[in-house]
Amino acid sequence: MSTADLLPRAESLRSTRTPYVLATVVRAQRPTSAKPGDTALVLADGTVEGFVGGTCAESTVRLEGLRVLHSGQATLLRIAPDGGPQPAPEPTEGLVSVVNPCLSGGTLEIFLDPVTPPPLLQIFGAAPVARALAQIGAAAGYATLVAAQGAAIPPDAVAVVVASHGHGEPEALRAAVAAGVDYIGLVASRRRGAAVLAELDLAAGDRDRIHTPAGLDLGARTPAEIAVTILAEIIAARPRAPERRSTVDGESAGAVSAVDPVCGMEVAVTPTALHLAHGGRTWYFCGTGCRTAFADAPQRYPGA
Repeated sequence: MSTADLLPRAESLRSTRTPYVLATVVRAQRPTSAKPGDTALVLADGTVEGFVGGTCAESTVRLEGLRVLHSGQATLLRIAPDGGPQPAPEPTEGLVSVVNPCLSGGTLEIFLDPVTPPPLLQIFGAAPVARALAQIGAAAGYATLVAAQGAAIPPDAVAVVVASHGHGEPEALRAAVAAGVDYIGLVASRRRGAAVLAELDLAAGDRDRIHTPAGLDLGARTPAEIAVTILAEIIAARPRAPERRSTVDGESAGAVSAVDPVCGMEVAVTPTALHLAHGGRTWYFCGTGCRTAFADAPQRYPGA
């Protein structure tokens, strides 16, 4: 499947703020079923739409695609068949080399490009600070949404700033806390902000999540300057992505990957992953061939 064939689907995902990875075959060494230009989309639930190779190659693309989606860093993925003991390759920045023991032959190089929606900043109010924050946030790469009183908070909002100066503040703040938004700010003086927080029927820990006065204390005076300090505080408060990627044996809840007991390949643990229950645990597989081999004679494989 070519990129052009997937464009309507990719555009639909972008319009709904759904993250995905665009996987494109850039080099194929025979024998491989995939050809340069073949593409697929990898979604956050592990779904692969399109074609970048057979079942075993797709399994590797799924796992590495999910990792790229998590890190946000584009990667060139090289998938090679198992040619016996070989010296470990020198680490190369931007390149991930994977030996796939189930690959029938040939080598694939696939570019994995994460496409994620810009972080969403929701602003309540129409005061000068609110308008300035919407402009500055957009210039900084945020999707800014100026909301009316009582508007719902999207589930992927990373920051909510209430700058409505007395109109619907408690309702907006409670909704932001309930939504688990990373940053919640109230534009108010220190005295009035404390009074608003005191009126909220929230646990002490939840009240502490609300920044008021919103923004870093930089001596800002104008609405634009205040907006800059708020955006700076949002950036400073955003969660940092973990530096390491985790690999587990498939038993832990929320596992990222598991090891196929038949071929030894690392595979993604997703809701639709091929799996089999045996010996009080769940085993995951790269393809139906490995699952069938395991089901026929699990005693042949270590640990089973």
